[in-house]
Amino acid sequence: MSGSFNLLIKGGQVVDGTGSPWFKKDIGISEGKIVSVGFISEKAEQTIDAEGMVVSPGFIDLHTHNDLTILAYPNAESHVMQGITTAVTGNCGLSMAPVNSSSLPLLKTYVSPFLVSDFDYGWSWETLNEYYEKVERQGSTVNLVPLVGQGTIRLAVKGFDKTEASKEEMGEMKKLLAQSLEDGAFGMSTGLAYTPGSYSSTEELIELTSVLREYGALYVTHMRNESSMLMESVEEAIKIGEETGIAVQISHHKEIGKANWGKVHATLRVMEQARRRGVEVNCDVYPYTAASTTITVLVPPWSMEGGIEKLIERLKDKEARQAMKKDLIEGIAGWDNRTKATGWDNLFIGYCPPKEEYEGKSFKEIFKSKGHYGDAHEGFFELLLEIKVNATIIAFMQSEDDVRTVMSNPMTLIISDSWVTSPSAGGKPHPRAYGTFPRVLGRYVREERVLTLEDAIRKMTSLPAGKVGLEDRGVIKEGLAADIVIFDPAKIRDRATYAEPHQYPEGIAYVIVNGQVVVDHEKLTGVKTGKVLRK
Repeated sequence: MSGSFNLLIKGGQVVDGTGSPWFKKDIGISEGKIVSVGFISEKAEQTIDAEGMVVSPGFIDLHTHNDLTILAYPNAESHVMQGITTAVTGNCGLSMAPVNSSSLPLLKTYVSPFLVSDFDYGWSWETLNEYYEKVERQGSTVNLVPLVGQGTIRLAVKGFDKTEASKEEMGEMKKLLAQSLEDGAFGMSTGLAYTPGSYSSTEELIELTSVLREYGALYVTHMRNESSMLMESVEEAIKIGEETGIAVQISHHKEIGKANWGKVHATLRVMEQARRRGVEVNCDVYPYTAASTTITVLVPPWSMEGGIEKLIERLKDKEARQAMKKDLIEGIAGWDNRTKATGWDNLFIGYCPPKEEYEGKSFKEIFKSKGHYGDAHEGFFELLLEIKVNATIIAFMQSEDDVRTVMSNPMTLIISDSWVTSPSAGGKPHPRAYGTFPRVLGRYVREERVLTLEDAIRKMTSLPAGKVGLEDRGVIKEGLAADIVIFDPAKIRDRATYAEPHQYPEGIAYVIVNGQVVVDHEKLTGVKTGKVLRK
């Protein structure tokens, strides 16, 4: 005889996601929903004894690039094993759609450092809806919440053309944005530190984001500059939200380079002042002092005009190469010159399909092995040509004190800024792909007490759910979706390191997605009950 519930969680300390103190209750689940929270005596088809463990809503990661790898890794093991049950995709201005036949070669080359090199994507879609229909047909362990990338939209209309958008081009971009929102996107992201997003003026962005207001959609931004012009970039993001009346999310808030450490105190105050004026601005943070991105972020923006192939042509041209070298040494007004702010010895290769032996090595080490002792810039240019500009990097450039400052602010939520991967993938991805949420709960809650347990869970659940507009997740409450994490607060910790990143965390006993157990006793079950959630 079957019980009253499909699944019953007994005796756990429920941290419900709202920030309220934990309480001890049972949770009854049926047909993918939480149907009862209380003292439950009825039987269930399956019962989990959660005595001594914390029961929380599934973690909602507001900043991922899962759309780039979910087709290759539908089990999403690097994310679900750390308790992520819902991932917002299409961040930093980059999404897998919309595309058209003319822009597809540019997009494929541009995203190649993030893609799984030996996997056949098919590229049979044009619209956001068509892409996520393909994801749905394959299945996913985690829920996916799509954003559309402004960089992808601009690329579809203008390619890697740095000129101002004409009236006709702006109309076409608005049309593509509206179509993506009709397809269910929850908002639009920008990657203003990257081309082609960096070619967009503030005025262009204000006009384009006016479409978001019509749909009540979110504006998420990787800002133009996170170093010498950090404050100006925050002010630009706030201005866009203030003039259009839309909600703003500032991605992975940080400062690049030691000369800029401490600036986050001032930028957080500016955000707080904007909120008092009625601008709905928040920020997010990952719990590491190193960033990870594509190697193209290191070259001057003008050198990317026309795309990767044009960059390669310029690298082979003596005059263009000298101009690039000059800009790397002296900088360009407004450009986030990461090599100058960080230094070559703090830059490492993550993924590099053309030269896997470079993965995990610093640029300085690679230059030395190639005999480029005296001129690192020439070594960099030769490296780009050798690997055909196909690599991701890890850059150590942030202050631990500033990470804590941003993390502890009430406006801030927790993100991984990663994409799903697998131990079988190889390479040296950033350890945040495996360890973000357990690292916060182990190091910054239990050990350092930067956050309380309840506040940390709020930053991982109800705060991101409310920001993006997920009304049925993020809180343990009757009637909401049964996305739940059960962990041991005394044991939870990250194990992934920069040297050995492909390591699952410890202490997360169960993960439940839409009412089904996808992690059981710290082991994947193989069940894929994730959904594509559409606005």
